[in-house]
Amino acid sequence: MGGPLAMRRLTAEQYKRAVADVFGADIKVAGRFEPDARRDGLVAVGGSWSTTTPSSFEQSESRALSIAAQVVDETHRAQFVACEPPPAGEADDACAAEFVRGIGRQLFRRPLTEEEVEARVAIAANTTRATADFHAGLQFALASLLLAPEFLFRVEQGEPDPTDPQHMLLTSGSVASRLSYFLWNTTPDEELLAATEGGQLLSDEALGAQVDRLLASPRLEEGMRAFFADVYSFDDFEDVSKDTILYPAFSRTLLEDAQEQTLRVIIDHLISQRGDFRDLFTTRKSFMTRTLGLVYGVPVATRDGWEPFEFPEGSLRSGIYTHASLMALHSHPGRSSPTMRGIFVREAIMCQPVSAAPADVTFSVVQETDNVEFKTGRERLLAHQTDKACAKCHKVMDPIGLGLDNFDAIGAYRATENGVPIDTSGDVSGEEFSDTRDLGRVLHDHPAVPACLVENLYRYAVGRDTALSERRLLRYLEGRFEESGYRLHDLLRLIAMSDGFRTASERRAVETQPEDEV
Repeated sequence: MGGPLAMRRLTAEQYKRAVADVFGADIKVAGRFEPDARRDGLVAVGGSWSTTTPSSFEQSESRALSIAAQVVDETHRAQFVACEPPPAGEADDACAAEFVRGIGRQLFRRPLTEEEVEARVAIAANTTRATADFHAGLQFALASLLLAPEFLFRVEQGEPDPTDPQHMLLTSGSVASRLSYFLWNTTPDEELLAATEGGQLLSDEALGAQVDRLLASPRLEEGMRAFFADVYSFDDFEDVSKDTILYPAFSRTLLEDAQEQTLRVIIDHLISQRGDFRDLFTTRKSFMTRTLGLVYGVPVATRDGWEPFEFPEGSLRSGIYTHASLMALHSHPGRSSPTMRGIFVREAIMCQPVSAAPADVTFSVVQETDNVEFKTGRERLLAHQTDKACAKCHKVMDPIGLGLDNFDAIGAYRATENGVPIDTSGDVSGEEFSDTRDLGRVLHDHPAVPACLVENLYRYAVGRDTALSERRLLRYLEGRFEESGYRLHDLLRLIAMSDGFRTASERRAVETQPEDEV
Protein backbone atom coordinates (compact mmCIF):
# COMPACT_ATOMS: atom_id res chain seq x y z
CA MET A 1 0.00 0.00 0.00
CA GLY A 2 1.19 3.53 -0.77
CA GLY A 3 1.84 6.30 1.72
CA PRO A 4 -0.51 9.01 3.02
CA LEU A 5 -2.55 11.31 0.83
CA ALA A 6 -1.34 14.88 0.56
CA MET A 7 -1.84 18.12 -1.33
CA ARG A 8 1.26 19.49 -3.06
CA ARG A 9 1.72 23.05 -4.17
CA LEU A 10 2.60 23.56 -7.81
CA THR A 11 6.16 24.72 -8.35
CA ALA A 12 6.71 27.96 -10.25
CA GLU A 13 7.64 25.94 -13.34
CA GLN A 14 4.55 23.72 -13.07
CA TYR A 15 2.30 26.76 -12.66
CA LYS A 16 3.73 28.39 -15.79
CA ARG A 17 3.52 25.22 -17.83
CA ALA A 18 -0.09 24.62 -16.76
CA VAL A 19 -1.05 28.14 -17.85
CA ALA A 20 0.71 27.67 -21.18
CA ASP A 21 -0.94 24.28 -21.76
CA VAL A 22 -4.45 25.50 -20.94
CA PHE A 23 -4.38 29.00 -22.46
CA GLY A 24 -1.43 29.11 -24.85
CA ALA A 25 2.23 30.04 -24.69
CA ASP A 26 1.58 33.73 -25.40
CA ILE A 27 -0.20 34.29 -22.08
CA LYS A 28 2.31 36.08 -19.85
CA VAL A 29 2.79 34.94 -16.26
CA ALA A 30 4.20 37.83 -14.24
CA GLY A 31 5.09 38.40 -10.60
CA ARG A 32 7.16 36.76 -7.92
CA PHE A 33 6.56 33.20 -6.79
CA GLU A 34 7.02 31.91 -3.27
CA PRO A 35 10.32 29.98 -3.19
CA ASP A 36 9.88 26.25 -3.74
CA ALA A 37 10.55 24.25 -0.58
CA ARG A 38 13.07 21.41 -0.64
CA ARG A 39 12.61 18.51 1.78
CA ASP A 40 14.54 15.25 2.04
CA GLY A 41 16.54 16.34 -1.00
CA LEU A 42 13.62 17.02 -3.38
CA VAL A 43 11.38 19.98 -4.18
CA ALA A 44 8.82 17.37 -5.26
CA VAL A 45 8.64 16.19 -1.65
CA GLY A 46 8.80 19.69 -0.17
CA GLY A 47 5.71 20.71 -2.13
CA SER A 48 3.44 18.85 0.30
CA TRP A 49 4.89 20.81 3.25
CA SER A 50 4.53 24.26 1.67
CA THR A 51 2.62 27.09 3.30
CA THR A 52 1.00 30.19 1.83
CA THR A 53 1.84 33.56 3.37
CA PRO A 54 -0.28 36.72 3.04
CA SER A 55 2.36 38.15 0.70
CA SER A 56 2.28 34.98 -1.39
CA PHE A 57 -1.51 35.14 -1.64
CA GLU A 58 -1.36 38.77 -2.81
CA GLN A 59 1.10 37.76 -5.53
CA SER A 60 -1.15 34.86 -6.54
CA GLU A 61 -4.18 37.15 -6.72
CA SER A 62 -2.37 39.72 -8.85
CA ARG A 63 -1.07 36.96 -11.15
CA ALA A 64 -4.53 35.37 -11.46
CA LEU A 65 -6.20 38.66 -12.41
CA SER A 66 -3.48 39.39 -14.98
CA ILE A 67 -3.78 35.95 -16.61
CA ALA A 68 -7.58 36.10 -16.62
CA ALA A 69 -7.54 39.56 -18.20
CA GLN A 70 -5.38 38.27 -21.04
CA VAL A 71 -7.55 35.19 -21.61
CA VAL A 72 -10.73 37.26 -22.09
CA ASP A 73 -9.17 40.19 -23.97
CA GLU A 74 -10.09 40.88 -27.60
CA THR A 75 -7.12 38.88 -28.88
CA HIS A 76 -7.85 35.63 -27.03
CA ARG A 77 -11.52 35.51 -25.99
CA ALA A 78 -12.74 33.82 -29.17
CA GLN A 79 -10.68 30.73 -28.30
CA PHE A 80 -12.37 30.29 -24.90
CA VAL A 81 -15.79 31.98 -24.97
CA ALA A 82 -18.26 30.17 -27.20
CA CYS A 83 -21.19 32.60 -27.01
CA GLU A 84 -21.82 36.15 -28.15
CA PRO A 85 -21.80 38.67 -25.30
CA PRO A 86 -25.27 39.76 -24.10
CA PRO A 87 -26.36 43.43 -24.07
CA ALA A 88 -24.25 45.66 -21.83
CA GLY A 89 -24.89 45.12 -18.15
CA GLU A 90 -26.68 41.80 -18.63
CA ALA A 91 -25.35 38.46 -17.48
CA ASP A 92 -25.50 35.19 -19.40
CA ASP A 93 -25.40 32.43 -16.81
CA ALA A 94 -25.52 29.61 -19.36
CA CYS A 95 -22.51 30.97 -21.27
CA ALA A 96 -20.60 31.67 -18.07
CA ALA A 97 -21.30 28.13 -16.83
CA GLU A 98 -20.02 26.62 -20.08
CA PHE A 99 -16.87 28.75 -19.85
CA VAL A 100 -16.27 27.83 -16.21
CA ARG A 101 -16.88 24.10 -16.73
CA GLY A 102 -14.55 23.83 -19.71
CA ILE A 103 -11.61 25.75 -18.31
CA GLY A 104 -12.22 24.67 -14.71
CA ARG A 105 -11.94 21.01 -15.71
CA GLN A 106 -8.46 21.68 -17.10
CA LEU A 107 -7.30 23.86 -14.20
CA PHE A 108 -8.67 21.60 -11.44
CA ARG A 109 -7.56 18.47 -13.34
CA ARG A 110 -11.06 17.02 -12.85
CA PRO A 111 -14.69 17.97 -13.57
CA LEU A 112 -16.06 20.71 -11.34
CA THR A 113 -18.96 20.04 -9.00
CA GLU A 114 -22.18 21.95 -9.57
CA GLU A 115 -21.51 24.00 -6.43
CA GLU A 116 -18.10 25.01 -7.77
CA VAL A 117 -19.63 26.04 -11.10
CA GLU A 118 -22.51 27.95 -9.51
CA ALA A 119 -20.16 29.94 -7.29
CA ARG A 120 -18.14 31.16 -10.31
CA VAL A 121 -21.28 31.88 -12.34
CA ALA A 122 -22.49 34.09 -9.48
CA ILE A 123 -19.15 35.94 -9.48
CA ALA A 124 -19.44 36.49 -13.23
CA ALA A 125 -23.05 37.74 -12.97
CA ASN A 126 -22.37 40.13 -10.08
CA THR A 127 -19.28 41.58 -11.77
CA THR A 128 -21.10 41.97 -15.07
CA ARG A 129 -23.91 43.94 -13.44
CA ALA A 130 -21.43 46.11 -11.53
CA THR A 131 -19.23 46.91 -14.54
CA ALA A 132 -21.65 46.57 -17.44
CA ASP A 133 -18.97 44.33 -19.00
CA PHE A 134 -19.70 40.63 -19.60
CA HIS A 135 -16.05 39.76 -20.19
CA ALA A 136 -15.03 41.47 -16.95
CA GLY A 137 -17.39 39.06 -15.24
CA LEU A 138 -15.67 36.11 -16.91
CA GLN A 139 -12.29 37.55 -15.92
CA PHE A 140 -13.15 37.54 -12.22
CA ALA A 141 -14.75 34.10 -12.44
CA LEU A 142 -11.60 32.75 -14.06
CA ALA A 143 -9.37 34.51 -11.53
CA SER A 144 -11.25 32.74 -8.74
CA LEU A 145 -10.42 29.40 -10.40
CA LEU A 146 -6.74 30.35 -10.66
CA LEU A 147 -6.75 31.29 -6.95
CA ALA A 148 -8.46 28.09 -5.80
CA PRO A 149 -6.49 25.52 -3.80
CA GLU A 150 -7.66 22.93 -6.33
CA PHE A 151 -5.50 24.67 -8.95
CA LEU A 152 -2.59 25.94 -6.84
CA PHE A 153 -2.24 22.56 -5.15
CA ARG A 154 -2.42 19.04 -6.49
CA VAL A 155 -5.10 17.72 -4.15
CA GLU A 156 -5.07 13.94 -3.93
CA GLN A 157 -8.23 12.00 -3.16
CA GLY A 158 -8.71 8.38 -2.19
CA GLU A 159 -11.56 5.94 -1.99
CA PRO A 160 -11.93 2.49 -0.40
CA ASP A 161 -11.06 -0.47 -2.59
CA PRO A 162 -14.38 -2.27 -3.21
CA THR A 163 -12.60 -5.62 -2.94
CA ASP A 164 -10.82 -4.69 0.32
CA PRO A 165 -12.21 -1.84 2.49
CA GLN A 166 -8.88 -1.66 4.39
CA HIS A 167 -7.13 -0.82 1.14
CA MET A 168 -7.41 2.73 -0.26
CA LEU A 169 -7.16 3.53 -3.98
CA LEU A 170 -6.35 6.91 -5.45
CA THR A 171 -9.26 8.17 -7.51
CA SER A 172 -8.91 7.98 -11.27
CA GLY A 173 -8.44 11.76 -11.41
CA SER A 174 -5.71 11.70 -8.77
CA VAL A 175 -3.88 8.96 -10.67
CA ALA A 176 -4.07 11.01 -13.87
CA SER A 177 -2.67 14.09 -12.16
CA ARG A 178 0.09 12.14 -10.45
CA LEU A 179 1.00 10.42 -13.73
CA SER A 180 1.09 13.62 -15.78
CA TYR A 181 3.25 15.52 -13.31
CA PHE A 182 5.54 12.50 -12.91
CA LEU A 183 6.24 12.01 -16.62
CA TRP A 184 5.52 15.44 -18.16
CA ASN A 185 5.74 17.83 -15.18
CA THR A 186 2.50 19.53 -16.21
CA THR A 187 -1.27 19.25 -16.01
CA PRO A 188 -3.04 16.27 -17.67
CA ASP A 189 -3.93 16.76 -21.33
CA GLU A 190 -7.42 16.25 -22.73
CA GLU A 191 -6.89 12.58 -23.61
CA LEU A 192 -5.68 11.76 -20.12
CA LEU A 193 -8.56 13.68 -18.52
CA ALA A 194 -11.03 11.83 -20.73
CA ALA A 195 -9.51 8.52 -19.61
CA THR A 196 -10.41 9.34 -16.00
CA GLU A 197 -14.15 9.32 -16.68
CA GLY A 198 -15.94 6.48 -15.01
CA GLY A 199 -12.81 5.56 -13.08
CA GLN A 200 -11.15 4.05 -16.15
CA LEU A 201 -7.59 4.59 -14.93
CA LEU A 202 -8.22 2.20 -12.05
CA SER A 203 -7.78 -0.72 -14.45
CA ASP A 204 -4.33 -2.02 -15.38
CA GLU A 205 -5.15 -2.04 -19.08
CA ALA A 206 -6.35 1.59 -19.28
CA LEU A 207 -3.56 2.89 -17.06
CA GLY A 208 -0.94 0.94 -19.01
CA ALA A 209 -2.16 2.42 -22.28
CA GLN A 210 -1.87 5.96 -20.93
CA VAL A 211 1.55 5.30 -19.38
CA ASP A 212 2.82 4.04 -22.72
CA ARG A 213 1.37 7.06 -24.52
CA LEU A 214 3.02 9.53 -22.16
CA LEU A 215 6.33 7.66 -22.33
CA ALA A 216 6.26 7.78 -26.14
CA SER A 217 5.59 11.52 -26.23
CA PRO A 218 8.32 14.13 -26.84
CA ARG A 219 7.02 15.79 -23.67
CA LEU A 220 8.74 13.08 -21.64
CA GLU A 221 11.96 15.02 -22.18
CA GLU A 222 10.64 18.02 -20.24
CA GLY A 223 9.40 15.78 -17.46
CA MET A 224 12.76 14.12 -17.02
CA ARG A 225 14.59 17.43 -17.23
CA ALA A 226 12.47 18.55 -14.29
CA PHE A 227 13.33 15.41 -12.32
CA PHE A 228 17.09 15.61 -12.78
CA ALA A 229 17.10 19.37 -12.19
CA ASP A 230 15.30 18.66 -8.92
CA VAL A 231 17.47 15.79 -7.68
CA TYR A 232 20.66 17.70 -8.58
CA SER A 233 19.35 20.93 -6.95
CA PHE A 234 19.64 23.07 -10.08
CA ASP A 235 17.30 25.62 -8.48
CA ASP A 236 20.30 26.61 -6.33
CA PHE A 237 21.98 28.11 -9.40
CA GLU A 238 20.05 31.32 -8.72
CA ASP A 239 22.32 31.90 -5.73
CA VAL A 240 25.63 30.89 -7.34
CA SER A 241 28.23 33.64 -7.60
CA LYS A 242 31.98 33.61 -8.22
CA ASP A 243 34.86 36.02 -7.73
CA THR A 244 35.26 37.40 -11.26
CA ILE A 245 38.81 38.55 -10.49
CA LEU A 246 39.80 34.95 -9.82
CA TYR A 247 37.48 33.56 -12.48
CA PRO A 248 37.09 36.10 -15.32
CA ALA A 249 35.28 33.53 -17.51
CA PHE A 250 32.39 33.41 -15.04
CA SER A 251 29.04 34.81 -16.17
CA ARG A 252 25.34 34.06 -15.88
CA THR A 253 25.48 32.82 -19.48
CA LEU A 254 28.11 30.31 -18.41
CA LEU A 255 25.86 29.02 -15.61
CA GLU A 256 22.87 28.75 -17.96
CA ASP A 257 24.90 26.88 -20.57
CA ALA A 258 26.45 24.62 -17.93
CA GLN A 259 23.04 23.54 -16.65
CA GLU A 260 21.77 22.98 -20.16
CA GLN A 261 24.85 20.93 -21.06
CA THR A 262 24.26 18.48 -18.23
CA LEU A 263 20.55 18.14 -18.96
CA ARG A 264 21.25 17.66 -22.69
CA VAL A 265 23.68 14.85 -21.99
CA ILE A 266 21.24 13.16 -19.58
CA ILE A 267 18.27 13.40 -21.95
CA ASP A 268 20.26 12.35 -25.02
CA HIS A 269 21.70 9.31 -23.24
CA LEU A 270 18.64 8.15 -21.29
CA ILE A 271 15.72 9.23 -23.51
CA SER A 272 17.03 9.51 -27.08
CA GLN A 273 19.58 6.67 -26.95
CA ARG A 274 17.87 4.68 -24.17
CA GLY A 275 21.28 3.97 -22.70
CA ASP A 276 22.39 2.33 -19.46
CA PHE A 277 21.89 4.85 -16.62
CA ARG A 278 25.24 3.96 -15.05
CA ASP A 279 27.10 5.07 -18.20
CA LEU A 280 26.31 8.68 -17.29
CA PHE A 281 29.25 8.42 -14.90
CA THR A 282 31.74 7.31 -17.54
CA THR A 283 30.49 8.89 -20.78
CA ARG A 284 32.79 11.23 -22.71
CA LYS A 285 29.99 12.39 -25.01
CA SER A 286 28.75 15.91 -24.46
CA PHE A 287 27.55 19.14 -26.06
CA MET A 288 29.39 22.43 -26.19
CA THR A 289 28.91 26.16 -26.72
CA ARG A 290 31.59 28.78 -27.21
CA THR A 291 30.99 30.05 -23.68
CA LEU A 292 31.57 26.57 -22.25
CA GLY A 293 34.56 26.06 -24.55
CA LEU A 294 36.41 28.81 -22.66
CA VAL A 295 36.06 26.84 -19.41
CA TYR A 296 36.76 23.41 -20.88
CA GLY A 297 39.64 24.72 -22.96
CA VAL A 298 38.35 23.28 -26.24
CA PRO A 299 37.65 24.91 -29.63
CA VAL A 300 33.99 25.33 -30.60
CA ALA A 301 33.20 26.00 -34.25
CA THR A 302 29.54 26.94 -33.79
CA ARG A 303 29.26 30.68 -33.24
CA ASP A 304 25.82 30.59 -31.60
CA GLY A 305 24.14 27.53 -30.18
CA TRP A 306 25.19 23.97 -29.47
CA GLU A 307 27.31 21.32 -31.16
CA PRO A 308 27.97 17.68 -30.24
CA PHE A 309 31.33 17.11 -28.61
CA GLU A 310 33.28 14.12 -27.30
CA PHE A 311 36.18 14.38 -24.91
CA PRO A 312 39.23 12.38 -26.05
CA GLU A 313 40.08 8.87 -24.87
CA GLY A 314 41.75 9.03 -21.47
CA SER A 315 40.26 12.44 -20.62
CA LEU A 316 39.53 13.19 -16.99
CA ARG A 317 36.23 14.66 -18.22
CA SER A 318 34.38 11.36 -18.06
CA GLY A 319 30.92 11.43 -16.54
CA ILE A 320 28.39 14.16 -15.84
CA TYR A 321 29.70 14.61 -12.30
CA THR A 322 32.77 16.33 -13.84
CA HIS A 323 30.63 18.90 -15.69
CA ALA A 324 31.12 22.60 -15.06
CA SER A 325 27.52 22.75 -13.79
CA LEU A 326 28.05 20.46 -10.80
CA MET A 327 31.58 21.67 -10.12
CA ALA A 328 30.43 25.32 -10.00
CA LEU A 329 27.29 24.56 -8.01
CA HIS A 330 29.24 22.71 -5.35
CA SER A 331 32.02 25.23 -4.82
CA HIS A 332 32.52 28.47 -2.94
CA PRO A 333 32.74 31.87 -4.67
CA GLY A 334 36.53 31.90 -4.48
CA ARG A 335 37.60 28.27 -4.22
CA SER A 336 36.61 24.70 -4.92
CA SER A 337 35.11 22.59 -2.16
CA PRO A 338 35.94 18.88 -1.92
CA THR A 339 33.56 18.66 1.03
CA MET A 340 30.57 20.12 -0.82
CA ARG A 341 31.28 17.91 -3.81
CA GLY A 342 31.65 14.84 -1.62
CA ILE A 343 28.33 15.60 0.09
CA PHE A 344 26.66 15.98 -3.31
CA VAL A 345 27.89 12.59 -4.53
CA ARG A 346 27.00 10.86 -1.26
CA GLU A 347 23.52 12.37 -0.94
CA ALA A 348 22.24 13.02 -4.48
CA ILE A 349 23.96 10.17 -6.35
CA MET A 350 24.24 7.50 -3.64
CA CYS A 351 21.37 8.47 -1.27
CA GLN A 352 23.66 8.32 1.76
CA PRO A 353 22.80 11.26 4.06
CA VAL A 354 25.70 13.13 5.65
CA SER A 355 25.32 14.78 9.06
CA ALA A 356 25.50 18.56 9.21
CA ALA A 357 28.64 20.12 10.70
CA PRO A 358 28.47 21.05 14.41
CA ALA A 359 27.62 24.71 14.95
CA ASP A 360 30.88 25.51 16.75
CA VAL A 361 33.27 24.12 14.13
CA THR A 362 35.82 26.54 12.69
CA PHE A 363 36.76 26.30 9.00
CA SER A 364 39.57 28.84 9.06
CA VAL A 365 42.28 26.39 7.97
CA VAL A 366 40.21 25.10 5.04
CA GLN A 367 39.42 28.63 3.85
CA GLU A 368 43.05 29.81 3.75
CA THR A 369 43.88 29.03 0.13
CA ASP A 370 47.10 31.04 0.43
CA ASN A 371 48.32 29.14 3.51
CA VAL A 372 52.07 28.59 2.98
CA GLU A 373 52.05 25.48 5.16
CA PHE A 374 48.98 23.77 3.69
CA LYS A 375 49.01 24.58 -0.03
CA THR A 376 46.45 22.15 -1.43
CA GLY A 377 42.88 21.41 -0.52
CA ARG A 378 43.90 17.93 0.60
CA GLU A 379 46.50 19.30 3.03
CA ARG A 380 44.09 21.85 4.48
CA LEU A 381 41.34 19.27 4.94
CA LEU A 382 43.72 16.84 6.65
CA ALA A 383 44.69 19.61 9.05
CA HIS A 384 40.99 20.36 9.64
CA GLN A 385 40.32 16.70 10.42
CA THR A 386 42.53 16.83 13.49
CA ASP A 387 39.31 17.91 15.21
CA LYS A 388 37.75 14.56 16.18
CA ALA A 389 34.25 16.04 15.90
CA CYS A 390 34.92 16.66 12.19
CA ALA A 391 36.96 13.61 11.23
CA LYS A 392 34.15 11.04 11.16
CA CYS A 393 32.01 12.83 8.55
CA HIS A 394 34.93 14.19 6.54
CA LYS A 395 36.24 10.67 6.05
CA VAL A 396 32.97 9.90 4.27
CA MET A 397 32.80 13.07 2.14
CA ASP A 398 36.32 14.27 1.43
CA PRO A 399 37.90 11.26 -0.34
CA ILE A 400 35.25 11.58 -3.06
CA GLY A 401 35.41 15.36 -3.26
CA LEU A 402 39.21 15.37 -3.39
CA GLY A 403 38.93 13.11 -6.42
CA LEU A 404 37.31 16.10 -8.15
CA ASP A 405 39.77 18.74 -6.97
CA ASN A 406 41.41 18.99 -10.40
CA PHE A 407 38.45 21.24 -11.24
CA ASP A 408 38.30 24.75 -9.85
CA ALA A 409 35.29 26.74 -8.65
CA ILE A 410 33.86 27.18 -12.18
CA GLY A 411 34.81 23.68 -13.34
CA ALA A 412 38.00 24.54 -15.28
CA TYR A 413 40.79 21.97 -15.17
CA ARG A 414 43.93 22.58 -13.10
CA ALA A 415 46.82 20.23 -12.43
CA THR A 416 48.31 22.15 -9.49
CA GLU A 417 47.29 24.39 -6.63
CA ASN A 418 49.77 26.97 -5.36
CA GLY A 419 52.40 25.23 -7.49
CA VAL A 420 51.84 21.81 -5.87
CA PRO A 421 50.47 18.85 -7.91
CA ILE A 422 46.92 17.95 -6.91
CA ASP A 423 46.45 14.40 -5.63
CA THR A 424 43.04 13.12 -6.70
CA SER A 425 43.26 9.56 -5.38
CA GLY A 426 40.77 8.28 -2.85
CA ASP A 427 38.18 5.63 -2.15
CA VAL A 428 34.43 5.12 -2.09
CA SER A 429 33.33 2.69 0.62
CA GLY A 430 36.71 0.97 0.46
CA GLU A 431 36.87 0.87 -3.36
CA GLU A 432 39.99 2.82 -4.33
CA PHE A 433 40.38 5.14 -7.31
CA SER A 434 43.38 7.02 -8.66
CA ASP A 435 41.81 9.94 -10.53
CA THR A 436 38.54 11.41 -11.76
CA ARG A 437 38.16 8.89 -14.57
CA ASP A 438 38.72 6.04 -12.14
CA LEU A 439 36.15 7.56 -9.75
CA GLY A 440 33.60 7.36 -12.57
CA ARG A 441 34.29 3.66 -12.93
CA VAL A 442 33.72 3.14 -9.19
CA LEU A 443 30.44 5.05 -9.27
CA HIS A 444 29.33 3.18 -12.40
CA ASP A 445 29.77 -0.16 -10.64
CA HIS A 446 28.59 0.83 -7.15
CA PRO A 447 25.20 -0.76 -6.31
CA ALA A 448 24.12 2.32 -4.33
CA VAL A 449 24.07 4.50 -7.47
CA PRO A 450 21.23 2.81 -9.45
CA ALA A 451 19.43 2.06 -6.17
CA CYS A 452 19.53 5.78 -5.39
CA LEU A 453 17.99 6.65 -8.74
CA VAL A 454 15.17 4.18 -8.05
CA GLU A 455 14.50 5.69 -4.62
CA ASN A 456 14.66 9.30 -5.81
CA LEU A 457 12.50 8.66 -8.85
CA TYR A 458 9.88 6.87 -6.75
CA ARG A 459 9.84 9.64 -4.15
CA TYR A 460 9.58 12.21 -6.95
CA ALA A 461 6.67 10.32 -8.49
CA VAL A 462 4.60 10.04 -5.30
CA GLY A 463 5.71 13.39 -3.83
CA ARG A 464 6.74 12.13 -0.42
CA ASP A 465 9.35 10.12 1.39
CA THR A 466 8.96 6.37 1.28
CA ALA A 467 6.99 4.53 3.94
CA LEU A 468 8.57 1.63 5.80
CA SER A 469 6.07 -0.69 4.12
CA GLU A 470 7.43 0.31 0.70
CA ARG A 471 11.00 -0.95 1.22
CA ARG A 472 10.05 -4.26 -0.34
CA LEU A 473 8.64 -2.45 -3.38
CA LEU A 474 11.88 -0.49 -3.78
CA ARG A 475 13.93 -3.71 -3.70
CA TYR A 476 11.64 -5.15 -6.38
CA LEU A 477 12.05 -2.04 -8.55
CA GLU A 478 15.82 -2.19 -8.14
CA GLY A 479 15.87 -5.81 -9.30
CA ARG A 480 13.70 -5.12 -12.34
CA PHE A 481 15.77 -2.02 -13.18
CA GLU A 482 18.90 -4.18 -13.20
CA GLU A 483 17.20 -6.79 -15.40
CA SER A 484 16.29 -4.08 -17.92
CA GLY A 485 19.92 -3.08 -18.34
CA TYR A 486 19.29 0.04 -16.23
CA ARG A 487 17.03 1.62 -18.87
CA LEU A 488 15.08 4.63 -17.62
CA HIS A 489 11.93 3.99 -19.70
CA ASP A 490 11.47 0.58 -18.09
CA LEU A 491 11.87 2.02 -14.59
CA LEU A 492 9.41 4.83 -15.27
CA ARG A 493 6.78 2.35 -16.43
CA LEU A 494 7.37 0.05 -13.46
CA ILE A 495 6.88 2.90 -11.01
CA ALA A 496 3.75 4.24 -12.74
CA MET A 497 2.14 0.80 -12.74
CA SER A 498 3.11 -0.09 -9.17
CA ASP A 499 0.63 -0.36 -6.29
CA GLY A 500 2.58 2.29 -4.40
CA PHE A 501 1.89 4.80 -7.18
CA ARG A 502 -1.84 4.07 -7.33
CA THR A 503 -2.80 3.43 -3.71
CA ALA A 504 -2.73 5.34 -0.45
CA SER A 505 -2.98 4.96 3.28
CA GLU A 506 -4.52 7.54 5.60
CA ARG A 507 -4.16 11.29 5.01
CA ARG A 508 -0.94 12.63 6.50
CA ALA A 509 -1.39 13.90 10.05
CA VAL A 510 -0.64 17.60 10.44
CA GLU A 511 0.86 17.06 13.87
CA THR A 512 3.76 15.09 12.36
CA GLN A 513 5.04 18.25 10.70
CA PRO A 514 8.21 19.53 12.39
CA GLU A 515 7.86 22.89 14.14
CA ASP A 516 10.43 24.55 11.91
CA GLU A 517 8.35 23.67 8.85
CA VAL A 518 5.12 25.27 10.11
